[in-house]
Amino acid sequence: MKRKMIEINEELCNGCGNCTTGCSEGALQIVNGKAKVVKEEFCDGFGDCIGHCPTGALRIIEKDTREFDIKAAEEHIRKTRGEDAVKKMYEAQKVHEAKEARPQDADAASTPSTASGRQCPSARFMQFNKAAAAPSTEVSADGPETKSRLAQWPVQLQLLSPGHPAFKNAELLVSADCVAHALGDFHGKLLDGKALVIACPKLDDTDGYVEKLTAIIRDNNLKSVTCAIMEVPCCGGLLRMVQAAIKNSGVSVPLKVIVIGVDGNIKDVRL
Repeated sequence: MKRKMIEINEELCNGCGNCTTGCSEGALQIVNGKAKVVKEEFCDGFGDCIGHCPTGALRIIEKDTREFDIKAAEEHIRKTRGEDAVKKMYEAQKVHEAKEARPQDADAASTPSTASGRQCPSARFMQFNKAAAAPSTEVSADGPETKSRLAQWPVQLQLLSPGHPAFKNAELLVSADCVAHALGDFHGKLLDGKALVIACPKLDDTDGYVEKLTAIIRDNNLKSVTCAIMEVPCCGGLLRMVQAAIKNSGVSVPLKVIVIGVDGNIKDVRL
């Protein structure tokens, strides 16, 4: 039958893996550093994965292929991701049904903002040379100015590729989103000289976070990992993800944990 399907431009694909977590039906996997459709009958053709791609490598086309098989997708998801993922798949299908009732919305949702092939600025990989950075503060006409110690972009875990060159042989800082807002000298005390990953274990969709952190740790010969979290209970979820990733990676790498209080002070440092 002829129906809508995902097509992947391998030249644009950077292997970040964001699309695999964006696909509720498990139709996509990273194979040899590129996104691939595992089975065409797992793809429902709605393009939920498109919004997760930072390079515009995904688009919807019409082609002759097998009909979408939701029962086969359900079995595949149950075996590979578990029952919670099955529930999420059916929740996504309800959203799709609502979109079908509003065709104009469905068409808009399936049109990627990077359809021309231009890479989304929010996820374009960049490195900054901070080796010769100036002192952490300088006096300006407006008073003291804190100098940035950020060495790469992007920083949000959803957007990052484990193959980002900033991770190679690096000291890695995995920080909860709120830490930089609470700790006055985040750049000077925590970030200087490190590659940065930020995430929120409470508000983010964390599916795939452990797997991505595992790949970052496993594949980059890291010198160390620092996990900076707030003292609030929900932040402990980020530390558990980092600990699981280190264990799953099979790599021996030192882990430092820094806990920031809601008053902006460092409450605890432990190795």
